[in-house]
Amino acid sequence: MATSRVTPSLSANLRQISHIVVVASGKGGVGKSTTAVNLALALHRQGAKVGLFDADIYGPSQPLMLGVAGLRPQIVNGNQMLPITAHGIKCNSVGFLVDDDQAMALRGPMVVGAFNQILNDTQWGQLDYLVVDMPPGTGDIQLSLAQSVPVTGAVIVTTPQDVALLDAKRGIEMFRKVRVPILGVVENMGIHVCSQCGHSEHVFGEGGADRIAHAYGVEVLGSLPLDGSIRAQCDAGTPAVAIDPEGRVGQIYARIARRVADQLLGVAPPQAGFPNISVSDD
Repeated sequence: MATSRVTPSLSANLRQISHIVVVASGKGGVGKSTTAVNLALALHRQGAKVGLFDADIYGPSQPLMLGVAGLRPQIVNGNQMLPITAHGIKCNSVGFLVDDDQAMALRGPMVVGAFNQILNDTQWGQLDYLVVDMPPGTGDIQLSLAQSVPVTGAVIVTTPQDVALLDAKRGIEMFRKVRVPILGVVENMGIHVCSQCGHSEHVFGEGGADRIAHAYGVEVLGSLPLDGSIRAQCDAGTPAVAIDPEGRVGQIYARIARRVADQLLGVAPPQAGFPNISVSDD
């Protein structure tokens, strides 16, 4: 597998964005979307101008998590969309464009086309960060999406469970092949503390994020507990950072956001070319 460089033609809407940060996972169900929305909100609370792009075409969840499900973006200038603003951040998602019970039965090239159209035709305005909630997995669609966006860095989300860690490794390898810097790993469901007796238990294993971070020379940005309130807050449209920023969970996300911002401090906006994957016999 070899890589070559190509130079994308950035839309005017993307040229105003300083950093594009993707939040990805090798598999679903590990809290990727929850991490993405809380990271975006934490960056905003720290004074940044932030957008959130829900790139999970098959299973968009950000409209629900931000409490704006059912809204539709305003169309201007024929085909341009104005993002929905919620909790101080701008958001767009295919979830705003289809009904909740409508299935997105699209093949790979159509998914990539929908991704590019929504991303490029959204008038994001000037942003410090655009956080992209990527689809789960590491297949053809994910590679195509990674190549179509000039990404500044990636945050990998996992749980301590061995099967999730295997998929997280595949995610890291995929981004390395397309030369996207790995900003770090976020571990969800790291430990459960019983609300009745206070007993602590590593339900899904222990130390997994530390092992994968050590193996790949990246850092663990933060570890979130297995806490039902995190799920409940997102389901209610008020993620932890929005409703309780000074709480335990809100402060963990704040530290994650600071580490992401620190790593990107001084990094040039992604205007240069980025890699195209080609297969060779080398």
